[in-house]
Amino acid sequence: MAQGLLIDMDGVVYGGDSLIPGADQFIARLLNERIPFMFMTNNSQRTRLEAVRKLDRLGIKVTEDHVFNSAMATGKFLASQIPGGTAFVLGEGGLLSSLHDHGIRLVNTDPDFVVLGEGRNFTLEMVQRAVDMILNGAKFVITNRDPSPKKKGWDNLGIAATAAMIEEATGIKAFVIGKPSPVMMRAARKALGLEAAETTIIGDTMDTDIRGGVQMGYKTVLVLSGITKREHLTRFAFKPDMVVESVNEIKFPLPWW
Repeated sequence: MAQGLLIDMDGVVYGGDSLIPGADQFIARLLNERIPFMFMTNNSQRTRLEAVRKLDRLGIKVTEDHVFNSAMATGKFLASQIPGGTAFVLGEGGLLSSLHDHGIRLVNTDPDFVVLGEGRNFTLEMVQRAVDMILNGAKFVITNRDPSPKKKGWDNLGIAATAAMIEEATGIKAFVIGKPSPVMMRAARKALGLEAAETTIIGDTMDTDIRGGVQMGYKTVLVLSGITKREHLTRFAFKPDMVVESVNEIKFPLPWW
């Protein structure tokens, strides 16, 4: 039976703009041993090419086929709901490209969907227009509900903050595409060509990567090189199948392979 990996990026292979020690060697092992893998990220701002270029700067050589992001999952989902539909978008780069690639037309009036992703270039006026569109019947979709890291000087509020503002103004809850939503988890696994029993997810957050994997029936590996610390594990009713300090500690074959 084939086995493969869905790998989170920030906190697993890099932290901000710095490589996590050994992550480049880990990815090189996957390529050398021909283990199927795909980076799975909630970030909808970057295109796949931009993600590949960032990895290349850190010494990790992969192709666009190794990247699956929430923008891709969002485009695929919207096209499945209303083929050739329209969207008013609060977002940038990767999200706009993905919607276009899936045949979703970007409009400024009377859209089928209002879509919120990461970005700094949309204004409060645009947010207010989005509110009116949702109240007029547009479906509210967000690429993920990632929170702000709550660090001084951080240049991204986090989608959770902006989504909360729109939800409060409309009284309508957004439909979430990104991790831990089954929409994203299933789409990434299918893109890798695996069944649920053949899939292992590697991530640094219990609330997204590990929760999503557990809910989908995937095996899960938590790395402690990002957000989650070992003492945090007791807060959750679920647990990962394996806990390591960083990806460089992972040995193959995994115990369940």
